[in-house]
Amino acid sequence: MKSFRNRRRVDFRADDMYALVKDVESYPTFVPLCEALRVKRRNRTEEGKDIIVAEMEVGFKAVCERFTSRVTCDPAKREILVEYIDGPFKKLENRWTFVDEPPGPDGATRSVVEFFISYEFRSRTLGLVMGAMFDQAFHKYSDAFVKRAGEVYGRR
Repeated sequence: MKSFRNRRRVDFRADDMYALVKDVESYPTFVPLCEALRVKRRNRTEEGKDIIVAEMEVGFKAVCERFTSRVTCDPAKREILVEYIDGPFKKLENRWTFVDEPPGPDGATRSVVEFFISYEFRSRTLGLVMGAMFDQAFHKYSDAFVKRAGEVYGRR
């Protein structure tokens, strides 16, 4: 099973970065390999967590796959957990965490965003075809979200 972890200090508040990642409907406009995303269901638990069931279409050139995930957004902990439901994977799970840091000497707002993903394709052939593309995309995820934060919240 492959996994990837990225911990990055950014010049945005943790709540702002959390809101960006939670906004799954916007992913097709900036997330690498994301061609389309459809929210199938959304509800809020008694504890205040938002549960989103979404189908994402990922693709590169002639290869296109769809998968469904349950996205649990916990604003109290500033965590987002994505759990695989259906599609071309045997397993897929990713977790985002967002933590504010004290302002730097310049007084700028900063936070740490951590992204972790582990996955395994159901088919060895699909893993060979899509595996390298997924690896490259995951390495670019943090850059894509930081760039998006600059577009949404302004450059810092």
